[in-house]
Amino acid sequence: MTGIKVHGSVISTAAQRVFACLYEKDIDFELVPVDMAAGEHKSEAFLAKNPFGQVPAFEQGDLNLFESRAITQYIAEKYADKGTALTCPSKTVPMLLVWKEAEAHQFDPLASKLNWELVFKPMFGMTTDPAAVEELEAKLAKVLDVYEARLSKSKFLACDCFTLADMHHLPNITLLMGTQVKKHFDCRPHVCAWVANITARPAWAKVLALQSKK
Repeated sequence: MTGIKVHGSVISTAAQRVFACLYEKDIDFELVPVDMAAGEHKSEAFLAKNPFGQVPAFEQGDLNLFESRAITQYIAEKYADKGTALTCPSKTVPMLLVWKEAEAHQFDPLASKLNWELVFKPMFGMTTDPAAVEELEAKLAKVLDVYEARLSKSKFLACDCFTLADMHHLPNITLLMGTQVKKHFDCRPHVCAWVANITARPAWAKVLALQSKK
C-alpha cells in the first residue's frame, strides 16, 4: 500500500488532475471527501494540509503537498517505473516543460473562466455573462490555433507520447465539450483528434466514474 490520501472533491478540476495521474500510474489511494459547500476546505484541520484553503491536498505519511500540477509531477517522478510514463524521453523534456507551462498559463485561465460562466454558474443558479463568454471564446480560439499548429507536427503536445502536459488539460476540456465552446475544438482537425484521444483514456474514465459514486 502507498498510504496515499487525496483530500478533495470529485467535481474539482484540480483534484481531477491528481486522480487522473494516480489512475494512469495504477496507484492505490484513498479519497477523503472535502465538503466545500460547508466550508470544510477553510477549516483549521484542512488548512494544516493546504494553507491556501483549496483542494486538493495530498498526504503520504509525513508528506503533505498542495497545488495539483506539483502533485502530479511528484507522482510521475516517484513512480516513474509504474503505469504510464507521463514524462518524455530526455531529448524532448524541454517541450514537456514548455507545454505544461502553456496549459497552466495560456489554456487554463481561459478554460476555467469559461467553465465558471457556462457550467458552474448555471449549476449554482447564477446568471451567465454573455459578453464575458464572447470575449473568452475569442481568446481561447487564438490559443487553440497555436495548439492546432503544434498538433499538426506531434501526436501529443510535448512529444509523440501522452504526458502530464496532455493530462493536465483533461478536466477543463471535458467540461467544455458539454458547452457551446466545443465547436472551437471540433473545427480544428488536429486539436479535435487529440481531444478524442486523451478523453478516451481508461484512467480518465475512472475519474469520471468517481462522480457517479458521490
